[in-house]
Amino acid sequence: MTVALVGAGPGSADLLTVRAASLLSVAEVVVYDRLVDPSVLAMAADDAELIDVGKRPGGSHNQELINELLVALGRRHERVVRLKGGDPFVFGRGGEELEALQAAGIETELVPGVTSGLSGPAAAGIPVTHRGASHGVTVVTGHARAGEGVDFRRLANPDVTLVVLMGVANRSSIAAELVAGGLDPATPVAVVESAFTGDQRTSRARLDELGGLVVASPAVLVIGAVAALELGSVLELARRQR
Repeated sequence: MTVALVGAGPGSADLLTVRAASLLSVAEVVVYDRLVDPSVLAMAADDAELIDVGKRPGGSHNQELINELLVALGRRHERVVRLKGGDPFVFGRGGEELEALQAAGIETELVPGVTSGLSGPAAAGIPVTHRGASHGVTVVTGHARAGEGVDFRRLANPDVTLVVLMGVANRSSIAAELVAGGLDPATPVAVVESAFTGDQRTSRARLDELGGLVVASPAVLVIGAVAALELGSVLELARRQR
């Protein structure tokens, strides 16, 4: 009996790892999140049971219940896939699920996925590091429990790209904190919505204009000099090659 924690990548099934596709094709049960693209779910075995535990505002499954579900399924089935958008260990709470499964004596396998924190910007032609523009990249969450939020003032570094996941709702306060920390209000920003899907859209502005952008989740916020770059949309390049 095995439960595999599998990264579904940022969107298109084309970005799944070979191992992820193989496990999906033989899974008896697939437990998936809200952000998993339908094209990825379509790769599951025809007779696989699909269980949606996607977390939605006002109607989410809490993490403890998901952990209990995975343990119960792992005890009843030989091949269970826990399918998580992006990478399970990059703000996917994969570590908590892995701990719960191991504590219950369930054999587990971890299959990394392409994280949207790095691939989301690339989908819009934005390299998160670029010679002369950025010497590094910091990936943080824009959503946390009360008292556990990121200190954005300490992240106000013009030489390092800042990528914020789950930051759309708090984008105004994030921008204000970065400016208060010393980041130039004119710093370029980009918001990449629904990367690697048919709904992909990129909005660009200055940091002090971020709060006024009309954007929706799921989206990645890119803050720094590289956000002004547009080296070729990955989606457009792929379309030209077809």
